[in-house]
Amino acid sequence: MAAEDVIDKIIGAVEGITGLRPATPIVRENATWWPWDARKYAVDLTEGAVQVRVVASVLPLPPLLDLAGKAIGPVLAGTPWERATLRLVVTELDAAAFTEEGTVGQVT
Repeated sequence: MAAEDVIDKIIGAVEGITGLRPATPIVRENATWWPWDARKYAVDLTEGAVQVRVVASVLPLPPLLDLAGKAIGPVLAGTPWERATLRLVVTELDAAAFTEEGTVGQVT
C-alpha cells in the first residue's frame, strides 16, 4: 500500500473517533481553498515511526488515545510501517473538552 493511501486511512481512523480530529496547520474552515488536503500534514510516516498529530475535544486523554491506537493499528498491518512505533501527539485541546459533554468518545 502506498504511503498516500496509508495516510488517508489513518486520517479516516482518527476522524472515526468522536472527540479527535487531525491537527492541521491552518484553520479547517479556510482549508478548502488549498489545492490539497491539509489534513495530510497531521501524519508523518518514517521507517521507524508513525506520528499522528491530533486535536482532542474530550477528556480524559489516555482512554481517547487508546481508542486512536486501536483504530490506527489495523491500518498499519501489512504495510512497511506495521512494526513502526506509533506516536499520537495531542497538539491542541479544543475548548469543548472543558464542557460537561467533554467525555471520552467512541469509535464510530
